Amino acid sequence: MGDPKYPRKVWRKPKRPLNYELKMEELKTLGTFGLRTKRELWKAHTELSRVRHQARSLLALRQEVRAEKEPILMKSLARIGLVSSDATLDDVLNLNVDDLLSRRLQTIVSKKLGFKTPYQARQAVIHGHIMIGERKINIPSYTVQIEEEGGIHFSPESKIPEMLEKTKSEEPKVEVTAEGATEVKTEGATKDENSSTK
Repeated sequence: MGDPKYPRKVWRKPKRPLNYELKMEELKTLGTFGLRTKRELWKAHTELSRVRHQARSLLALRQEVRAEKEPILMKSLARIGLVSSDATLDDVLNLNVDDLLSRRLQTIVSKKLGFKTPYQARQAVIHGHIMIGERKINIPSYTVQIEEEGGIHFSPESKIPEMLEKTKSEEPKVEVTAEGATEVKTEGATKDENSSTK
């Protein structure tokens, strides 16, 4: 079982960590989903590897044993929104790490509550501004279930909704005139971009 003070690692490093294409792909994923370190990405890769290993193991079993164990795996994956309710094991094998990262609380909050970047959403989650139903969740990597997704909202004492509305109202509006020039209109003044670049 192991010592509780020294838990087992839940992530594995890539076999070729200095591969340039892999590093660029990892950095792109980190920026897209607002991850803090590559360790969070490696955890997602390891979890996806575990799920796919389960699917491959089920494919190797006899039909009667597989019919008994397959619904358990598919139901658990459908509960967190990774696959549809009528999916097969082939759909599980086709999953990629983006599918897993898109079910994180940080990603769903970023899309649903109107944050500009996933890093803003992460900060709101960590500082306790986000609730799921009656529970306050401050873990950005929390995997949101399908039934919980509709209950995500700001906590009553949070002032972030007012700040988001204020920043939306202060955003400059870009308009294209008949001559093809673009004008940036703010509350105070109007600026012609084409004339400023000449």
